[in-house]
Amino acid sequence: MDSLIASYGNKKGSLIPLLQGIQTIFGFLPKEALIKLSRETGYELSDLYGVATFYAQFRLSPPGKYLVKMCHGTACHVLQVSQITEELLDHLEIQDGQTTPDRLFTVETVACLGCCSLAPAMMIGDEAYGKLTPQSALRIVKELKRASISQPIAENL
Repeated sequence: MDSLIASYGNKKGSLIPLLQGIQTIFGFLPKEALIKLSRETGYELSDLYGVATFYAQFRLSPPGKYLVKMCHGTACHVLQVSQITEELLDHLEIQDGQTTPDRLFTVETVACLGCCSLAPAMMIGDEAYGKLTPQSALRIVKELKRASISQPIAENL
């Protein structure tokens, strides 16, 4: 994080790239990192939180091991992705943007994944899954959960 701050400092227009860099390092924007950024650049902590909460791309809590992005673009919407998303969220017992208590899954709706020919689609990490049905989406999540049982997540990420 020190090299990131050194490269941008508090130059005009640097706030969003700084926050993006911190999120790349940690996977989210930890409170301690924002305090350090404020202290070392002179940005007010309230301004940092204001920007971080305004833009949907920033997270203030750690995401799950699997970040599930549900495409809600036009092609996916027409093919009932809302129903698939609702069934997935119900199965995981979370709401959009939340992480499961076991920290395995975070589900987010996004405007478009850019893979309209696969509609309805979702991405998990860098892997695109298309032509989804509620059953296939649930099967994918259940398989990932089963595979993760033998690989517990470290408590102090």
